[in-house]
Amino acid sequence: MNGPALHDRPSASAASWRIALPHSAAAVPVARALVRTALAELEHGADCDTAELLTAELVANAVEHTVVGDSPIELVVELLPSGCQVEVHDPDPVPPFDLTWPGAQAPDPWQEHGRGLLLIRALSSSCGHRPTTSGKAVWFRLPVVPRQRRSA
Repeated sequence: MNGPALHDRPSASAASWRIALPHSAAAVPVARALVRTALAELEHGADCDTAELLTAELVANAVEHTVVGDSPIELVVELLPSGCQVEVHDPDPVPPFDLTWPGAQAPDPWQEHGRGLLLIRALSSSCGHRPTTSGKAVWFRLPVVPRQRRSA
């Protein structure tokens, strides 16, 4: 799951966005709105609801678990003919180990937290993380959904 990320693929992208977000909970709705707008405006075939949900999980995790000051986090959205890829960059180099290797225990059904990375693993076509010069990038990919299977 730590396969090629944005920088490793040929640039056959239809569109891409890169935006700095505040290191606060306010970043989550902004990130969701950007993904929703990008997919809607281009009438892209990736599942918008799933893209929003998984983006919110990545951004919330970056805000909650990044311990390196108040540096902004960065959202990168790339729309490709085959699907979309979303990356969240943060300044903490520590990888999210449970993203690519499920935890030994199932999440506690009575706890509010602990399901985000499980959702990303379960709902994306692939996901992973990679080191960057300023920390790490955590990413997921969604495929294009055939038109007849998209919700109206």
